[in-house]
Amino acid sequence: MTTTTTTTSARTVLKQTFGYDQFRGEQQAIIDCLLQGGDALVLMPTGGGKSLCYQLPSLLRQGVGIVVSPLIALMQDQVTALHQLGIRAAFLNSTLNPYQQQEIEQALRAGNMDLLYVAPERLLQPRTRQLLTEVDIALFAIDEAHCVSQWGHDFRKDYLGLSVLHEQFPAVPRIALTATADGRTQQEIIQRLNLGHAGVFISGFDRPNIHYAIAEKKNAKQQLLKFLATHQNDAGIVYCMSRKKVEGLAHWLCDQGFTALPYHAGLPTKLREQNQNRFLREDGIIIVATIAFGMGIDKPDVRFVAHLDLPKSIEAYYQETGRAGRDSLPADAWMVYGLQDVVRLKQMQAASQAEEQFKRVEQIKLDALLGLCEVTSCRRQVLLRYFGETHAEPCGNCDICLMPPKTWDATEVAQKILSTVYRTDQRFGVNHVIDVLLGNETEKILRFQHQNLSTYGIGQELSAVQWRSVIRQLLARGLLHVNMDAYGALQLTPECRSVLRGETKLQLRKDTRPKHEKEKTHKKPILDPVDRALWEALKDCRQRLAQEQGVPPYVVFHDATLRELVRFRPRTHREFLMINGVGENKLKRYADSFIRVIEDCAANEFAG
Repeated sequence: MTTTTTTTSARTVLKQTFGYDQFRGEQQAIIDCLLQGGDALVLMPTGGGKSLCYQLPSLLRQGVGIVVSPLIALMQDQVTALHQLGIRAAFLNSTLNPYQQQEIEQALRAGNMDLLYVAPERLLQPRTRQLLTEVDIALFAIDEAHCVSQWGHDFRKDYLGLSVLHEQFPAVPRIALTATADGRTQQEIIQRLNLGHAGVFISGFDRPNIHYAIAEKKNAKQQLLKFLATHQNDAGIVYCMSRKKVEGLAHWLCDQGFTALPYHAGLPTKLREQNQNRFLREDGIIIVATIAFGMGIDKPDVRFVAHLDLPKSIEAYYQETGRAGRDSLPADAWMVYGLQDVVRLKQMQAASQAEEQFKRVEQIKLDALLGLCEVTSCRRQVLLRYFGETHAEPCGNCDICLMPPKTWDATEVAQKILSTVYRTDQRFGVNHVIDVLLGNETEKILRFQHQNLSTYGIGQELSAVQWRSVIRQLLARGLLHVNMDAYGALQLTPECRSVLRGETKLQLRKDTRPKHEKEKTHKKPILDPVDRALWEALKDCRQRLAQEQGVPPYVVFHDATLRELVRFRPRTHREFLMINGVGENKLKRYADSFIRVIEDCAANEFAG
């Protein structure tokens, strides 16, 4: 099969099955790579279309696509959505009884399966590996591939065993996918999964539809209430650090008139599943959760993610906020943080039984997150820089771009830090550099004779806490970086030269915003009364069809598809097929029902 033939076939399946006219970003290049038998490592932001990169080639290649997925909820969600498209898909996990498992295995052996989802621990069982030797395999897709990283925020031990796929099935192409991986994690994925010869496709980490806002914690509940006033009747997630806080906040939000449900690992399994299903199937539900909730939730119309406590790292923050706006429509990532959050996280790190090197990495990651909180420049630029990506211009869609904070000239203070890092040979961490600046006589300073440096004791105008804040902001600006392989040593970057030479003035955050200023969030699209009536009628139709089938509404159609129906108002099957998200199977299932709604609204409009 030539490249031209594969591209033509892929485009045909894209439209007929998935309902889209064009590939997005790197999708076509990734799919072509797999169709030609190559391996691929894919970094693509949440909502960027990762699933299509392995689902479509699984339909075109001979055999079944095997998808390794870490959570049962994600498997069930994706299989349900694939059935809506007329794709033969199933999952093998602990929710199935022996008879159901046997049915799936028979379908596999008979060649009657397009995609099979399995958990990593299931895949590694001898019985499953033997089953796979008896069938044709189109490809292996390893979803959430960052779980293989032992330094990451979502490490899953079973992922370490997935290198066996290359050993046992060397001719079968593999694709590893993630939305969350810095440079170190990318290299770890390549090494641990034997992807040394794979094509690397980085589509970027930017989620331009998400408005980022971070504020100092004062009265967290009232701050949250003010934020939620902009999200009446929207689906959203509120993250808290403790189970007790989750349950208390969910109860309080209900008293304030919201429909809020708790979710954490300590709840009874049945209640936890019930709350999750309500969130997926009903409109306007707020889930209040610990970080146990969210991974594998494929709900596209989450309009906000709020953090009432700091997560542990920028990776965790990015992944959790990424659960908002998967449909590419406007969404908010809102967070408040305070000193107590930092103290608690550091206490948890200190009490951990992990190795000292791992604790150092966790501390460095926490400092990077605090730098993001305290920065005075565009948050999106800082966030993307952390993942090795540059964003040339300020985004115009974060709190700092929309309402810049007060700053102070910190050029001289920054020069003191940068000079001290240089004069200590870029070999020491934050604490030692601050000790030099403050003129402390520690054992380490005396051992390395750093009391003789010209920068010793020149920083006594600031406290250790203030120096830490400045260093975090320099890290966030990219003027310093932390070398994790050198025990967390601070090191200079080329960008710091102009500051050291006095060619560039540096402004850092001074204080919090005045109380009279109102926080800005994204503006919801405003519909005129006629479009609003049709929009609500289409949502009601979608809800009814979803309830009849026992599936979440977004499995029928995403909000983005409903918006196109409002805009174009198709009256024939041919016009309906032109809508993004409508393939041939959904055309047969749903066109008549939605066209009838459009015609009824038009008749009511005419009669009015």
